[in-house]
Amino acid sequence: MRVLVVQNHDDTSLGQIETALLERGAEIILCRACDGEPLPEGEFDALVALGGLQNALADESSPWFPELLQRMCAYALQGRAVLGVCLGAQLLARAFNGQNLIDATHEFGWTRISLTEDGQTDPVLGGLDPVFTTFQWHDDTFVLPRGAVRLAGNDASHNQAFRINRAAYGIQFHFEADRALIRQWTVSSATYLAEREPDWLSRFAREEATLGAQADANGLRTARAWAALI
Repeated sequence: MRVLVVQNHDDTSLGQIETALLERGAEIILCRACDGEPLPEGEFDALVALGGLQNALADESSPWFPELLQRMCAYALQGRAVLGVCLGAQLLARAFNGQNLIDATHEFGWTRISLTEDGQTDPVLGGLDPVFTTFQWHDDTFVLPRGAVRLAGNDASHNQAFRINRAAYGIQFHFEADRALIRQWTVSSATYLAEREPDWLSRFAREEATLGAQADANGLRTARAWAALI
Protein backbone atom coordinates (compact mmCIF):
# COMPACT_ATOMS: atom_id res chain seq x y z
CA MET A 1 0.00 0.00 0.00
CA ARG A 2 1.10 3.55 -0.75
CA VAL A 3 0.71 6.25 1.89
CA LEU A 4 1.16 9.95 1.15
CA VAL A 5 2.51 11.92 4.12
CA VAL A 6 2.35 15.72 3.98
CA GLN A 7 4.86 17.49 6.20
CA ASN A 8 3.57 20.95 7.15
CA HIS A 9 6.57 21.96 9.28
CA ASP A 10 10.20 20.95 9.10
CA ASP A 11 10.34 19.73 12.72
CA THR A 12 7.47 17.25 12.52
CA SER A 13 7.69 13.60 11.60
CA LEU A 14 5.60 10.45 11.58
CA GLY A 15 7.05 9.15 14.82
CA GLN A 16 5.18 6.03 15.90
CA ILE A 17 2.92 6.19 12.84
CA GLU A 18 5.96 5.27 10.76
CA THR A 19 6.52 2.19 12.92
CA ALA A 20 2.94 1.05 12.40
CA LEU A 21 3.03 1.65 8.64
CA LEU A 22 6.33 -0.15 8.13
CA GLU A 23 5.05 -3.12 10.10
CA ARG A 24 2.38 -3.44 7.41
CA GLY A 25 4.82 -3.09 4.54
CA ALA A 26 3.62 0.35 3.48
CA GLU A 27 5.44 2.46 0.93
CA ILE A 28 5.68 5.92 2.49
CA ILE A 29 5.83 8.88 0.09
CA LEU A 30 6.88 11.97 2.04
CA CYS A 31 5.98 15.37 0.62
CA ARG A 32 7.87 18.20 2.31
CA ALA A 33 5.24 20.78 1.47
CA CYS A 34 6.81 23.08 4.06
CA ASP A 35 9.90 23.27 1.82
CA GLY A 36 7.89 24.04 -1.30
CA GLU A 37 7.48 20.52 -2.67
CA PRO A 38 4.23 20.16 -4.61
CA LEU A 39 1.78 17.50 -3.54
CA PRO A 40 2.59 14.52 -5.78
CA GLU A 41 0.20 13.22 -8.39
CA GLY A 42 -0.85 9.59 -8.53
CA GLU A 43 -2.95 7.20 -6.52
CA PHE A 44 -2.44 6.62 -2.82
CA ASP A 45 -4.21 4.31 -0.45
CA ALA A 46 -4.04 6.72 2.47
CA LEU A 47 -3.13 10.30 3.36
CA VAL A 48 -1.48 11.65 6.51
CA ALA A 49 -1.30 15.37 7.31
CA LEU A 50 1.17 16.18 10.09
CA GLY A 51 1.32 19.05 12.56
CA GLY A 52 2.89 22.48 12.33
CA LEU A 53 3.31 25.84 14.04
CA GLN A 54 0.97 27.69 11.67
CA ASN A 55 -2.79 27.72 12.11
CA ALA A 56 -5.24 25.92 9.82
CA LEU A 57 -6.31 29.17 8.10
CA ALA A 58 -2.78 30.22 7.11
CA ASP A 59 -3.18 29.84 3.35
CA GLU A 60 -0.96 32.83 2.61
CA SER A 61 2.09 31.38 4.36
CA SER A 62 1.15 27.77 3.53
CA PRO A 63 -0.12 27.96 -0.07
CA TRP A 64 -0.46 24.18 -0.37
CA PHE A 65 -3.33 24.14 2.15
CA PRO A 66 -6.21 24.53 -0.35
CA GLU A 67 -5.07 21.54 -2.42
CA LEU A 68 -4.42 19.51 0.72
CA LEU A 69 -7.93 20.29 1.96
CA GLN A 70 -9.40 19.11 -1.33
CA ARG A 71 -7.49 15.84 -1.17
CA MET A 72 -8.38 15.18 2.45
CA CYS A 73 -12.05 15.73 1.66
CA ALA A 74 -11.99 13.58 -1.47
CA TYR A 75 -10.18 10.70 0.22
CA ALA A 76 -12.55 10.77 3.19
CA LEU A 77 -15.64 10.73 0.98
CA GLN A 78 -14.18 7.85 -1.03
CA GLY A 79 -13.69 5.83 2.16
CA ARG A 80 -9.91 5.94 1.95
CA ALA A 81 -7.93 6.29 5.17
CA VAL A 82 -7.03 9.85 6.20
CA LEU A 83 -5.18 10.90 9.32
CA GLY A 84 -4.77 14.48 10.47
CA VAL A 85 -2.58 15.04 13.52
CA CYS A 86 -2.77 18.31 15.51
CA LEU A 87 -2.71 20.93 12.73
CA GLY A 88 -3.71 18.08 10.41
CA ALA A 89 -6.83 17.50 12.53
CA GLN A 90 -7.68 21.19 12.35
CA LEU A 91 -7.26 21.05 8.57
CA LEU A 92 -9.54 18.02 8.30
CA ALA A 93 -12.17 19.90 10.30
CA ARG A 94 -11.79 22.87 7.95
CA ALA A 95 -12.02 20.62 4.88
CA PHE A 96 -15.54 19.67 6.00
CA ASN A 97 -16.56 23.23 6.94
CA GLY A 98 -15.87 22.97 10.65
CA GLN A 99 -14.99 26.21 12.43
CA ASN A 100 -11.34 26.75 13.34
CA LEU A 101 -10.74 28.49 16.68
CA ILE A 102 -7.35 30.21 16.69
CA ASP A 103 -5.53 30.77 20.01
CA ALA A 104 -8.60 29.47 21.83
CA THR A 105 -6.81 27.11 24.22
CA HIS A 106 -3.34 26.01 25.26
CA GLU A 107 -2.14 22.52 26.08
CA PHE A 108 1.43 21.35 26.42
CA GLY A 109 2.88 18.20 27.94
CA TRP A 110 1.44 14.86 28.93
CA THR A 111 -2.26 15.18 29.69
CA ARG A 112 -5.35 13.06 30.19
CA ILE A 113 -8.13 12.63 27.63
CA SER A 114 -11.51 10.94 27.93
CA LEU A 115 -13.16 8.84 25.24
CA THR A 116 -16.79 9.43 24.38
CA GLU A 117 -19.20 6.50 24.13
CA ASP A 118 -18.52 6.44 20.38
CA GLY A 119 -14.79 6.60 21.06
CA GLN A 120 -14.93 3.57 23.32
CA THR A 121 -16.27 1.44 20.45
CA ASP A 122 -14.24 3.09 17.68
CA PRO A 123 -11.89 0.81 15.69
CA VAL A 124 -8.93 3.15 16.22
CA LEU A 125 -9.36 4.56 19.72
CA GLY A 126 -11.53 1.85 21.26
CA GLY A 127 -8.54 -0.16 22.46
CA LEU A 128 -7.50 2.60 24.85
CA ASP A 129 -8.62 3.05 28.43
CA PRO A 130 -11.69 5.31 28.78
CA VAL A 131 -9.35 7.95 30.25
CA PHE A 132 -5.83 7.79 28.84
CA THR A 133 -2.53 9.67 28.76
CA THR A 134 -1.06 11.31 25.67
CA PHE A 135 1.13 14.26 24.65
CA GLN A 136 -0.22 17.68 23.68
CA TRP A 137 1.16 20.80 22.05
CA HIS A 138 -1.36 23.21 20.58
CA ASP A 139 -3.05 26.60 20.97
CA ASP A 140 -5.85 26.17 18.42
CA THR A 141 -8.91 23.98 18.34
CA PHE A 142 -12.08 23.58 16.24
CA VAL A 143 -15.81 23.02 16.15
CA LEU A 144 -16.73 19.64 14.69
CA PRO A 145 -17.97 19.56 11.12
CA ARG A 146 -21.55 18.46 10.59
CA GLY A 147 -21.74 14.67 10.43
CA ALA A 148 -18.44 14.07 12.23
CA VAL A 149 -18.39 11.57 15.10
CA ARG A 150 -16.84 12.98 18.26
CA LEU A 151 -14.48 10.41 19.79
CA ALA A 152 -12.57 12.13 22.60
CA GLY A 153 -12.17 15.35 24.55
CA ASN A 154 -11.06 16.98 27.79
CA ASP A 155 -11.67 20.19 29.72
CA ALA A 156 -9.16 22.21 27.70
CA SER A 157 -10.35 21.08 24.25
CA HIS A 158 -13.83 19.66 23.88
CA ASN A 159 -12.93 18.07 20.54
CA GLN A 160 -9.75 16.00 20.74
CA ALA A 161 -10.56 13.37 18.13
CA PHE A 162 -13.24 12.75 15.51
CA ARG A 163 -14.05 10.48 12.61
CA ILE A 164 -15.61 11.22 9.25
CA ASN A 165 -16.98 8.42 7.09
CA ARG A 166 -15.19 5.07 7.34
CA ALA A 167 -11.60 5.94 8.09
CA ALA A 168 -10.88 9.70 8.12
CA TYR A 169 -9.58 10.68 11.55
CA GLY A 170 -8.71 14.04 13.02
CA ILE A 171 -6.64 13.64 16.20
CA GLN A 172 -5.64 16.80 18.00
CA PHE A 173 -3.19 15.21 20.41
CA HIS A 174 0.30 14.03 19.45
CA PHE A 175 -0.13 10.29 19.85
CA GLU A 176 2.70 9.82 17.33
CA ALA A 177 5.21 11.58 19.59
CA ASP A 178 7.10 9.09 21.74
CA ARG A 179 9.68 10.16 24.30
CA ALA A 180 12.50 10.13 21.76
CA LEU A 181 10.63 12.54 19.48
CA ILE A 182 9.63 14.74 22.41
CA ARG A 183 13.30 14.93 23.48
CA GLN A 184 14.11 16.08 19.95
CA TRP A 185 11.42 18.78 20.10
CA THR A 186 12.69 19.85 23.52
CA VAL A 187 16.10 20.60 22.00
CA SER A 188 14.91 22.14 18.72
CA SER A 189 12.33 24.38 20.46
CA ALA A 190 14.44 25.29 23.49
CA THR A 191 13.94 29.05 23.10
CA TYR A 192 10.17 28.76 22.79
CA LEU A 193 9.94 26.38 25.74
CA ALA A 194 12.10 28.59 27.94
CA GLU A 195 9.62 31.42 27.39
CA ARG A 196 6.29 29.55 27.31
CA GLU A 197 6.96 26.44 29.43
CA PRO A 198 9.87 27.36 31.74
CA ASP A 199 9.34 24.32 33.98
CA TRP A 200 9.29 21.83 31.11
CA LEU A 201 12.78 20.37 31.63
CA SER A 202 12.02 19.48 35.23
CA ARG A 203 8.56 18.16 34.29
CA PHE A 204 10.04 16.05 31.52
CA ALA A 205 12.64 14.53 33.83
CA ARG A 206 9.97 13.79 36.43
CA GLU A 207 7.26 12.44 34.12
CA GLU A 208 8.97 10.67 31.22
CA ALA A 209 9.30 7.27 32.90
CA THR A 210 5.67 7.17 34.03
CA LEU A 211 3.36 9.37 31.97
CA GLY A 212 5.73 9.19 28.99
CA ALA A 213 5.79 5.41 29.00
CA GLN A 214 1.99 5.26 29.19
CA ALA A 215 1.65 7.74 26.34
CA ASP A 216 4.13 5.84 24.16
CA ALA A 217 2.13 2.63 24.53
CA ASN A 218 -1.17 4.39 23.87
CA GLY A 219 0.25 6.12 20.82
CA LEU A 220 1.66 3.00 19.21
CA ARG A 221 -1.61 1.15 19.77
CA THR A 222 -3.49 4.02 18.12
CA ALA A 223 -1.09 4.16 15.17
CA ARG A 224 -1.39 0.42 14.58
CA ALA A 225 -5.17 0.53 14.74
CA TRP A 226 -5.36 3.32 12.14
CA ALA A 227 -2.86 1.59 9.86
CA ALA A 228 -5.06 -1.51 9.98
CA LEU A 229 -7.89 0.46 8.33
CA ILE A 230 -5.92 1.32 5.19
